[in-house]
Amino acid sequence: MLSPSFPEVHLPHLAEVPLPPMLRCRLRHPRGEPVADIPGAVANALAGSRLRDLRSGARVAVAVGSRGIAHIVTLARSTVAGLKAIGFEPFVVPAMGSHGGGTAEGQIAVLAKLGVTEASVGAPVRATMDTVEYGATLDGIPCRFDAEAAKADAVVLIARVKSHTSFDRPIESGLIKMVAVGLGKADGARNVHRLGPRGYTEILPALARIALEHSPVAYGIAVVENAHKDLVAIEGVEPDSFFEADERLLKQAKALLARLPFARIEGLIVELMGKEISGTGMDIAITGRADIRGIANTGPMIHKIAVLGLTEDTAGNAVGLGIADYTTRNVANGIDLKAVYMNAVTSTMVEKGRIPVVLPDDLSVVQALVATCWTTNLDSIRLCQIRSTSHLNEILVSPALYRDVEGREDVEQISDPAPLEFAADRRLLTRC
Repeated sequence: MLSPSFPEVHLPHLAEVPLPPMLRCRLRHPRGEPVADIPGAVANALAGSRLRDLRSGARVAVAVGSRGIAHIVTLARSTVAGLKAIGFEPFVVPAMGSHGGGTAEGQIAVLAKLGVTEASVGAPVRATMDTVEYGATLDGIPCRFDAEAAKADAVVLIARVKSHTSFDRPIESGLIKMVAVGLGKADGARNVHRLGPRGYTEILPALARIALEHSPVAYGIAVVENAHKDLVAIEGVEPDSFFEADERLLKQAKALLARLPFARIEGLIVELMGKEISGTGMDIAITGRADIRGIANTGPMIHKIAVLGLTEDTAGNAVGLGIADYTTRNVANGIDLKAVYMNAVTSTMVEKGRIPVVLPDDLSVVQALVATCWTTNLDSIRLCQIRSTSHLNEILVSPALYRDVEGREDVEQISDPAPLEFAADRRLLTRC
């Protein structure tokens, strides 16, 4: 990795900052009805498809993305098995735009980190960053498509339908985005992202329509997750229904999102962020910070955010860390600058490639967070701590913040207020 080396910057006055006690709460989120038999659901989804019109022995590319879908190995293995049962020869292609450092080897490595390998799913993985062109939009934006997938007789997508990392629109992450951006590889990702919000709302769907008309995309397996990482929907979708399915399933996905039950938080401690959690490391529905020029932020008002760690699976890609106000020297020195810069420049959201104030350790960061919370009374500090923006079943809150939700049926206090505990090396020991 190409990582920076930050010095230890000590701010002596932070040693005098007291921290409020924190109490543990359990949040109850909508669950839906989890799918009990994932292989069976995939088999049922494939059973009704027009794929059966293909000749026996047809080569079918199974497109798998980088977002860490729940049970992705089971989904991919079941899809491969179902295609083999029909008499096809499936193989896996990475459908992740410019992720993995924008290289074929990097994208294979991303899939392997997710557990998707030839051994685990029963089909070879064939990756390339080469693309073919299928014409252009009315604006002259070329439609690019994965060259390996383009040579197949058919392409089947496995896509999770969910909210994206920028702003609300009828279609966000799902089948359509995988067609235009995921299978568009780095070229396709740049063509969508370089126009900012307009790229998402106008260019992405236009590119998807061109690709669906000219590419061998033949079917989609669309899935929806709840806040507990259960799959609650596995649906087979024909290409002419991709747009309708994305819009319909997005409403279901958003209804199942986990959210913090607060309108205003003065300080948020995030234990972990990473690309498998959100495209920007932290879900904007939780942080309330899209931080895109010209687009209003929505969600809770959070004055200050501190990030204490990166997930192992993000492999140093800390894009989105700039949304936070503070982080530790350990986090900053573990950043893979090439991965961050590739992601930030490709998406054109260069603000997401920035690094916030870097302090030596967890204790310094938490003290700085409290010191800049815009309050002078320790008893009124509205502080919250979460494991990550995708792990909100248990959280820690200060007594002042808990008073906002005391008595609500979806919030249960499960501990008394207690001081945050730190190790001798000033690492935070009290965790969600």
